[in-house]
Amino acid sequence: MHRIVVLGAGYAGLAATVVLSARLKRTDGVSITLVNATDRFTERLRLHQVAAGEQVADLRLSALLAGTGVTLEYGWVTAVHPAARVVRLDDERELGYDTLVYALGGVADTTRVPGADEHAYVLDGRHDAELLARRLAHSGGSVAVCGSGLTGVEAAAEIAEQHPQATVTLLGRTEPGAALGPAARRHLRDALRRLGVRVRTGVEIVKVLPDGVALAGSETVPAETVPAGTVLWTSGVRATPLATVAGLAVDTAGRIVTDAALRSVSHPEVYAVGDAAAIEQGYGMLHGTCQSGMPTGVHAARAILAVLAGHEPPAFRFGYYHTTISLGRGDAVVQFTRPDGAPRRICLTGRLAVRYKETVSAAPWPTYGRMKRVPGTGSVWPRGGRYTR
Repeated sequence: MHRIVVLGAGYAGLAATVVLSARLKRTDGVSITLVNATDRFTERLRLHQVAAGEQVADLRLSALLAGTGVTLEYGWVTAVHPAARVVRLDDERELGYDTLVYALGGVADTTRVPGADEHAYVLDGRHDAELLARRLAHSGGSVAVCGSGLTGVEAAAEIAEQHPQATVTLLGRTEPGAALGPAARRHLRDALRRLGVRVRTGVEIVKVLPDGVALAGSETVPAETVPAGTVLWTSGVRATPLATVAGLAVDTAGRIVTDAALRSVSHPEVYAVGDAAAIEQGYGMLHGTCQSGMPTGVHAARAILAVLAGHEPPAFRFGYYHTTISLGRGDAVVQFTRPDGAPRRICLTGRLAVRYKETVSAAPWPTYGRMKRVPGTGSVWPRGGRYTR
């Protein structure tokens, strides 16, 4: 029995699982096990909505994978032992594998700034988002969102819209939407202003306090503290330390370094996908999004199938297609991009962008359902060229 174990049922891990199950369902001698903390699928694209107190769909892995032959194991992964090819869970269970798909994703990097780990909320999962929602529901006042990237922008806009009595401040080094084209960036800036979000850029956060955020000073600007009853940390992502402790080759962020087929360069029986992988493309390092995460999972499945059939696995290629940003429930911006992520001239704003963004956000779950029914995935994902849609 060739044992395939997938760690993590996020966008990438679940994509790998459903493609493998569709292709291997009637194959003797191969087993597929998916390990996840709970039965619930976390829509990371909607965690900012959960944090603002909104209700989102309750999606269950067991319902999606019913009839596929995949074994679901619930628990937290505490160790990976590549030499023995064993995974250990928090209840001391051990799962052996012949092929491992490592899809444990990343978490907010609260280690770089003192106080962030103790005093700031994060959006690493649904539980974290629900904790923040309860805090916001029972305490208005001021909210500081640390990090002016896409997660910070979406969270600041959603919180400001759902809690208009709160004062929301977005803090970051760069301008929100800095990678967008001029029209999209202008619309984003106007939307934040309309929602009452105070934007502070060019700042360096040096400490998170119980009641605020300390900013560094300079020769011309004195150090100051931005008062905040609630702090949300969205500045930077790091991988969990499991891969490093296991002795897998990792980069400085703790992500598993892969070859062209998404195999670990130090342990080729381990495939790394999504935020857990350091994947080099011609234009640079892939950055973690649902847009790129699902294709890495699909490709890892294709590579595993190729190896099982005695063939060389294909190389992974990916090109970005768009950047989608929600600005509350009634507004959004969609920037279409070149494969390397550089903005094209075309963008969508307002209600049209909302409809587009909602279609994209809702698409992964039904796509998994189509994948598991298709023997092979040619009608869902292209077999050649770049994965862009």
